[in-house]
Amino acid sequence: MIRALRTAALGMSAQQLQLDVIANNLANVNTTGFKRSSVEFQDVLYETIVSGGGNAGAGAEKPANLQVGLGNRAVSTFRSFSQGAVAETGNALDLAIDGDGFFQVLRPDGSIAYIRDGSFRINADGYIVTTMGMRLASEINLPPETQSVNIGQDGVIAIEITGETEPQEIGQLELAKFVNPAGLTALGGNMYAETSASGPPVVGFPGEGGYGVTIQGFLEKSNVDVVQEMINMIIAQRAYEINSKAVKTADDMLAVANNIRR
Repeated sequence: MIRALRTAALGMSAQQLQLDVIANNLANVNTTGFKRSSVEFQDVLYETIVSGGGNAGAGAEKPANLQVGLGNRAVSTFRSFSQGAVAETGNALDLAIDGDGFFQVLRPDGSIAYIRDGSFRINADGYIVTTMGMRLASEINLPPETQSVNIGQDGVIAIEITGETEPQEIGQLELAKFVNPAGLTALGGNMYAETSASGPPVVGFPGEGGYGVTIQGFLEKSNVDVVQEMINMIIAQRAYEINSKAVKTADDMLAVANNIRR
């Protein structure tokens, strides 16, 4: 009875965690470049009451163990980096990556973070920065007399300057790829950081060697499927209800046992 109570309680806790992750996915359904997460579970230790292979009587051997499981546990949150929908914005500094890769930005401590959110702006010093003010790692700087900016699918940045007849190339964006992007750790602010699980970044130019291309004037939207998240929410709710029913049933059985009279 006590085993059932504890096992069902673990099941309820697991579904609470599942709902937390689903709620975060839904909260970020309109967040630029957001990637949905899902919880991965494993069953925990088993109590072996009788081992298989032993003597079952009359010279026979038991073909299987007699085991009772003790619930489940969350082992990781898997982040899906599938491509989100691309929407036009008309802003010359908005960039979407069509394919694999991350933009690289410099954090205040000098480390590099990786983003799919291509909402870029120009700061007072002429540098291309994120909406949080962090510079691109390539530190592209636009002269004050810049009239327009053109960014090709290969990441080459060309500008038109007042008084000049020909556009000038001032740099090229670089993208980073990872062997296991799901191993990146989320930092908030649409940023990710390298970990030992993700492996080191491999840097290259857009459109080359399997890297995605950059699309100017567009942004990648969240890859959250609202309908699927609602279905997952219903499944989590029903699983929680079933586990709570197991708790109540175990409690009722304990109550019966406590009320036995000779």
